[in-house]
Amino acid sequence: MDESFTSRSFIEELIAEDYEKYPHVKTRFPPEPNGYLHIGHVKAMWVDFSMAEKFGGACNLRFDDTNPVKEGVEYVEAIQRDIHWMGFDWDKLCFGSDYFDECFELAVKLIKKGVAYVCDLDKDQIREYRGTLTEPGRNSPYRDRTVEENLDLFYRMRAGEFEDGARTLRAKIDMASPNINMRDPALYRILHRSHHQTGDKWCIYPMYDFAHPIQDALEGVTHSLCSLEYEAHRPLYNWVIEQCEFEHKPRQIEFARLNITNTVMSKRYLRMMVETGAVAGWDDPRMPTLCGMRRRGYPADAIKDFLARAGVAKADSVVDAAMLEHCVRENLNANADRAMAVTEPLKLIIDNWDEDRFEDVQLANLPIEGGEGRGAHTVRFGKELYIEREDFAVEPPKKFFRLKPEGEVRLKGAYIVKCVSWDTDENGSVTAVHCTYDPETKSGECERKVKGTIHWVPAAEAAPAEFRLYEPLFKDESIDTEHILESIDPDSIKVLQGFVEPFLAEAQPGVPYQFMRVGYFTADLDSKPDALVFNRTVGLKDSYKPQN
Repeated sequence: MDESFTSRSFIEELIAEDYEKYPHVKTRFPPEPNGYLHIGHVKAMWVDFSMAEKFGGACNLRFDDTNPVKEGVEYVEAIQRDIHWMGFDWDKLCFGSDYFDECFELAVKLIKKGVAYVCDLDKDQIREYRGTLTEPGRNSPYRDRTVEENLDLFYRMRAGEFEDGARTLRAKIDMASPNINMRDPALYRILHRSHHQTGDKWCIYPMYDFAHPIQDALEGVTHSLCSLEYEAHRPLYNWVIEQCEFEHKPRQIEFARLNITNTVMSKRYLRMMVETGAVAGWDDPRMPTLCGMRRRGYPADAIKDFLARAGVAKADSVVDAAMLEHCVRENLNANADRAMAVTEPLKLIIDNWDEDRFEDVQLANLPIEGGEGRGAHTVRFGKELYIEREDFAVEPPKKFFRLKPEGEVRLKGAYIVKCVSWDTDENGSVTAVHCTYDPETKSGECERKVKGTIHWVPAAEAAPAEFRLYEPLFKDESIDTEHILESIDPDSIKVLQGFVEPFLAEAQPGVPYQFMRVGYFTADLDSKPDALVFNRTVGLKDSYKPQN
């Protein structure tokens, strides 16, 4: 069993209740291939695959491709990459379009049973006839067409005689039902569009509420796990199963969607931001998409940890985005090698160090509690170094334990240095700091202590690098989706130019590093050995306080 669920969720309880009826659990993950997966989809993915694993069953990947307007192969391939990156694999790869022939034949069956009819009302008229939450709907004037007339019209719809929207096939249920979804819902619509799987074979396409239960039944799905908004659709799901006379009857179970502060999880708005150029693409590291999170450096295991902590509930709630960052930070702290990088460089010159002298300084990659760490690397220490500009102050504030006039600090892994002077330009800005070092204070060989330790990189060998620092795309927890583009924080990305240790010229995207005292970073997809780019995954400071 998968132990990622720390306690037994209500879904597990319901599946366990069905064990005698369904001893071989089968779930399915049914994304629509009209965009890239975001963190909200990942919750559904995690629930679908993890529940199958927990009960020793299997999960199918089925692309819900019943609407060809915005669907495409690009998204099909991207979704498969994302699932594998998350560490899941499917039992069978299916497409909703694989079942179009069966859906059509079952629609004919429902017409012959007298529980489906062809309706000529347009979209607005259907909405008008449907009624409201407090008022019953009215029957369509086409509801009492004969079986023969309905079959004739439906076959002609299939043959392409009518234009888009001219007719729909509707279920004949109850226009006075308190559940609006049961007021003669549409089962088929006319749509003259080429499909990425079936080409031009079809000009009519089944609606999701009709196709989905059919697909579940045909695949032998035992538990159709879906988000809470489909709870009101469950009676229709069961109606389709019953009217199509399937012996195998899947059980639909709904759970709350994932909502995160400062985060938009609607493909409509995400697509808008991509298409208008408000973000750099679906994989912009500020986006809540899996490809964006991967590019930013979020580990898949940290995302799973976050989902487990957020839990599976029946009621909607909002999770603090800081909890996701906390999970990422915890994972990286345990797995990211350490290195040194300077994001806003200031030159430091050691006046009493010979210009042609260099000394190798050893740094542990990954400190381990009670041990020396996982491996180590050396950095060449010389006369000229780069330090962070904020690590020197001519007029320091109180309790400033970094470099200051006549002040001392330890250079990480090396020596204690003392500031003796500094250079400025015509504007009074500091351009270089001059220090002297104490040769008796080599790190690991000296007992003398100073309050401050700062990091550095060797000026002679450091590799130039661009650092992209990311903040939430939206400042406000409550986002004005009506003015989504205006709500984007222009300061959600900051670009700095600095230096990294020379070995990082070979850093690969997805490999995490903790840049000491700076944050956790990974090389960007744009990074090249002669033009390094690093994305900040998360900072070192953690504002999230886990609840015990």
